[in-house]
Amino acid sequence: MVSDSGDGRDRDAATAAHTNRLAKEESPYLLQHAHNPVDWYPWGEEAFEKARKEDKPIFLSVGYSTCHWCHVMERESFESEEVAALMNRLFVNVKVDREERPDVDKVYMTYVQATQGGGGWPMSCFLTPSLEPFFGGTYFPPSDVAGRPGFSTVLRRIGQVWGEQREAVKASSKQSMQQLAEAMAPEPSPESLTVVQQGKAIDLCASQLASRFDSKHGGFGPPPKFPRPSELNLLLHQHSRLVAQGDEQAAARLLHMITFSLSKMSAGGMYDAVGGGFHRYSVDELWHVPHFEKMLYDNPQLACTYLAAFQVTRDQQYATVARGVLDYLLRDMSHPEGGLYAAEDADSLDPAAGTKKEGWFYVWSWAELQELLGPEDAAVFAAHYTCNPGGNCDLSPRSDPHREFVGLNCLIARQALEETAAAAGKSVAETAALLAGCRERMFEARQQRPRPHRDEKIVPAWNGQAISAYALASRILTHEQPPAARCFPVEGRPPSDYLQAAIKAAAFVKHHLYDSSSRRLRRAFTRGPSAVQAFSDDYACMIAGLLDLHAVTGDVAHLQWALELQNTLDELFWDEEGGAYFNAAAGDDSILIRMKEDYDGAEPAASSIALSNLWRLAGLSSTQEATELSKRASKCAAAFGERMAQIPAAMPQLAASLHLLTLGHPRQVVVAGTSGAPDTEALLNAAFHSFSPDMVLIQVDPGNAEQVGFWRKRNPEALAVVEVMELPPGDAATAFICQNFTCKAPTQDPRKMQQLLAEPRLGLAKPVAVKVDLPGLKQR
Repeated sequence: MVSDSGDGRDRDAATAAHTNRLAKEESPYLLQHAHNPVDWYPWGEEAFEKARKEDKPIFLSVGYSTCHWCHVMERESFESEEVAALMNRLFVNVKVDREERPDVDKVYMTYVQATQGGGGWPMSCFLTPSLEPFFGGTYFPPSDVAGRPGFSTVLRRIGQVWGEQREAVKASSKQSMQQLAEAMAPEPSPESLTVVQQGKAIDLCASQLASRFDSKHGGFGPPPKFPRPSELNLLLHQHSRLVAQGDEQAAARLLHMITFSLSKMSAGGMYDAVGGGFHRYSVDELWHVPHFEKMLYDNPQLACTYLAAFQVTRDQQYATVARGVLDYLLRDMSHPEGGLYAAEDADSLDPAAGTKKEGWFYVWSWAELQELLGPEDAAVFAAHYTCNPGGNCDLSPRSDPHREFVGLNCLIARQALEETAAAAGKSVAETAALLAGCRERMFEARQQRPRPHRDEKIVPAWNGQAISAYALASRILTHEQPPAARCFPVEGRPPSDYLQAAIKAAAFVKHHLYDSSSRRLRRAFTRGPSAVQAFSDDYACMIAGLLDLHAVTGDVAHLQWALELQNTLDELFWDEEGGAYFNAAAGDDSILIRMKEDYDGAEPAASSIALSNLWRLAGLSSTQEATELSKRASKCAAAFGERMAQIPAAMPQLAASLHLLTLGHPRQVVVAGTSGAPDTEALLNAAFHSFSPDMVLIQVDPGNAEQVGFWRKRNPEALAVVEVMELPPGDAATAFICQNFTCKAPTQDPRKMQQLLAEPRLGLAKPVAVKVDLPGLKQR
């Protein structure tokens, strides 16, 4: 077995000076630490029993395998024989992968944030043998610096306090944990929010986001700039509300915020113009120099948002970015059987220095560009991507505060393609082809560099997001005009390839991470499935992915599995008293607080996704079943009523789901026709022409007895819409669009179907326009 130490040195277990218990784990992060001199334990009873027996405090270190500062702390402290000896003497040391055990991370990160005013990874927390925290922080430097104690100093001080005041520490930590548990305890909630309350929450969320809009650089809030797709998703929903209301100016202002942000994000270095996909975030206000790790949970969400922007605007640039993301996932992040890996590291090996450095795989010297591209092409490329002989990472004082990228270029497109073409004396098409050719040559050259470490953990939640992105792309991208050609990092593949990727990813999760007898998911697969059971976000995101996969294929097997997962989600995670979904199932005594996520951050909260799922499932169900699902959706929303009345910008994905509730019943689209036939496919593609988040799609092949039988049992009312027309098998495909229990005249014309679905739909709560001054857009 080979373990990556995080500093560019791969160590074989047979020759390593140390091997600890982590060598038996599945997590790539834990395996990175398997040869530290620290006597690490995984989270579990063996460690807890040792701490109780010896009455020692626990040092808990939480991180993940692609975390830059986790690598730094490992090199500086956990690989030090002296520091390890101190840790082993004074503490029982426990290492946790936050991506494998988000329940552990959430409890102690909440404590660190409450006591330190902030958090991050690596997270360092000191616990009593009863697992109650009494001191915490994030990264600690190896030695005292600038008034900040070094890690060894912290260890000695805590060891001294424990030796002299352990009973007082235990009592204080118990009291602190009780206070934290009381603060986090869910309260009984009403059964539902009124339509007025729902509408106000949506409006306030949009207003709060708009007040933070960066009209110069895009995005919301100051640097570092994080792409938070849920914010843009909410604004897309609010835009559709304003369009339905007929407030064109307010809708235009909101759409400008969305499209300007998306364009700036994809033009900057946070988007990998050479290989596709987004890095985690930008350290500066320009979206220029990123923190170079790439996360699976970011990229599918962003692809879906860019696809939605393409639906709204018909602007090809957003479809191109979505393709760049999806082609990156297919090229670099896919298991041979179809599952998607978790992340790629920020750090990569600099061969000249013999050590790993952040971003080394992605940046370019002027000499490299000249040699690789030749003087003529390099001049055009450098002009477009702001490359300079002395490097370009000085565009903002924030871009390179530690001067790690002096003389190097991180690509950022600061001028339009038309400007580059005019300056080069070429046509736009010629210039686009030249730049694409340059990017592909650079990609091939970059492939010869030592690659960043890839975390090959496969997580259901993030694979569910990818299934959604792939599935939606397979229909939405049929509307590109002209169809996409190879324009690297875009491969120019047919949209149907993305559908096959979605199907393979779903099959991987079902085969490797799902127990059909217990109907439960596991949290992760690396060399095999993890022993850790899945969490509510795994179920919610997989259900969402399967619903999208069912919508684009009509295969009821995907819907049947989604219904199985929904039943398990309700059984294991639903809070009957307070509403909404807990993060983790009950029954693990090592989790001192059973928490419920109330923040849509890099990953949306499970309840925010589940609310939309419940609403969509109601639209696919019989009247009686739909009533029960709608009640649960309403109670799920009501659990966050107080938060949504005060700071809804904390939960923009939930606010987007609330928009669906204000619409009442989903808009049902029933397509009757032979599966796979050209006329059926044309109608299905037409259903995805416009941004229609309120749509649920039911496909009925009159000649497929199994499918007809399924809908007769699941939703006989929808099937009756088809049967009353007495369409014989093989007849021309026909679409029925039903809204508020009334169906429009059926159509066999894809263009007519597009027109019907593009009609605005006003909900029960009228939107309030966001009043924000935007350059170039006049206020009412």
